Amino acid sequence: MARDAGGRCAAIIACCLLALVGCTPRPPDISAPAVDSRGWQYQLQGRVDTAVDTGTFIVDGFDVDAATVADLQDRGRTVICYINAGAKEDWRPDASRYPEEVVGDPLDGWKGERWLDIRRTDAISPILAERFDMCRSKGFTGIEADNVDGYTQDSGFELTDDDQLSFNRMLAELAHERSLTIGLKNDLDQIDDLVDDFDFAVNESCVQYRECDALTPFVEQGKPVLHVEYELDTATFCPVTAPLGFRSIRKPVGLTAPVEPCPAADAA
Repeated sequence: MARDAGGRCAAIIACCLLALVGCTPRPPDISAPAVDSRGWQYQLQGRVDTAVDTGTFIVDGFDVDAATVADLQDRGRTVICYINAGAKEDWRPDASRYPEEVVGDPLDGWKGERWLDIRRTDAISPILAERFDMCRSKGFTGIEADNVDGYTQDSGFELTDDDQLSFNRMLAELAHERSLTIGLKNDLDQIDDLVDDFDFAVNESCVQYRECDALTPFVEQGKPVLHVEYELDTATFCPVTAPLGFRSIRKPVGLTAPVEPCPAADAA
């Protein structure tokens, strides 16, 4: 699967969000227009190309240092912290903290990654809370939590849709407690249930798989949809996603630096 701060939450949301939901604290300032006609950048491998002319960067929370985050923010960029929430990556410095009994089957096509038993929040949530603290301490203003649809995968565990809903809402609460925004990565079948809990969406390949209509609840609430395709060219997917209001880019599946946004006329 692609790798799918305090009170200074500048700007991933393009317009005002709905009023606060329940008692979960929300980030105090998330209305500045960082997601704009320049698309966005999604880079999880290699030295971050900070020269990319775009308003929003999603980069790896462990690998990118505070100085890089600050440099981007000084130039008006919003910087989102990628964290693998639903799977263990064996190269991370905290990988040994996951008890063996919560580590399941490998992710298909992603060496060194194994699904987690998301029902065991007693074991998993403290690790993720520390990761979110790391993101905040480096100056990130939001979280992209990956692999949050394990209930649809061959994880090695008998996960249900209710298990996934509970886990994903826990992630949103952890982020909002730290005044961080958080995006829902894929998990299309649960968007209706989770759109109120998340501040934006990140989607991979909805045009290729003809799934983009599932993301409209985010658009209807004025929440950005950051969309990436790997196989299709921009001439194929931009005419589909521009009318939906998505911010779409084409990337290599390895999520290295090259990025191709939709033409300005399509993204406006």
